[in-house]
Amino acid sequence: MPIPSLAASPIRCLTPRDLTACADLSEDRGWPREEHKWRFLLTAGKGYGIDAPGAGLLAACVVTSYGPQEQPDLGAVGMVLVAERYARQGVGRRLMRHVLSTMGPTPLTLHATPNGRPLYEELGFKVSGRAEMVRGRFSPGGVTPAVATRPATADDLTAILWLDTEAFGIDRTHIITRLPAFADQVRVAEENGRIIGYAAVWPNMDTHVVGPLIARDTEVAKALIASLAAHSDRPLRTDIDVRHEELLGWVKERGLASVAFNAVMTYGITELPGDWSRRFAPLTVAAG
Repeated sequence: MPIPSLAASPIRCLTPRDLTACADLSEDRGWPREEHKWRFLLTAGKGYGIDAPGAGLLAACVVTSYGPQEQPDLGAVGMVLVAERYARQGVGRRLMRHVLSTMGPTPLTLHATPNGRPLYEELGFKVSGRAEMVRGRFSPGGVTPAVATRPATADDLTAILWLDTEAFGIDRTHIITRLPAFADQVRVAEENGRIIGYAAVWPNMDTHVVGPLIARDTEVAKALIASLAAHSDRPLRTDIDVRHEELLGWVKERGLASVAFNAVMTYGITELPGDWSRRFAPLTVAAG
């Protein structure tokens, strides 16, 4: 039976001071703690949470908004979690309805696990795509991609932002400018002095997550992954749009294996803006 006082527990904004509580909530549901990612999301986005009466955080989610601050063009919902002891009591639905109300007419997107998808469909989200999570030790395979890559510098920021906006369809300056502090590496691909792709790799528990991965074409995406892997001592993990079949086949031939599939869902729009053919992997599925 639902706890009577649960429905009366207010939904509040989370801050970086809630980092440990958010990580504890992840652990409670069998997810890795991912404190590095939580810190980033709570700083770059807006977190919402519900406290259990006298028992700490029982539910949380984060919304990362893109575009003008006063009226965002898109919001990405992620890290929707409810403590195991409060599962199946309508808490997640209440939290998501709060997000929908707070965001108003702003279109939303999220990556849904098979368990979460029925709730999001009930709330009006529609499936618009799929992403495949792959993980493993990357092996170069003896063939070096014929695309020049190098570490990104501060002088590359303008070109990176332009490339990202074209691929994503919306200004993400507040996210991209945080990459140097968040990621262990940010690299660019060049052709005739022009940047044609960029990617980052950031630490997540015992892996390095590749994301974002924005590239002119598949060959550029391959070169960026290979260059990031060459400077990493950890297994790689990334979430690749399943329409990029060639890249998925290539990383699997080089040691990465399929872990899971997530549904890419949208609310208020039928598909994501931008150019999907240049958008290979998100920064994190929690932020779109």
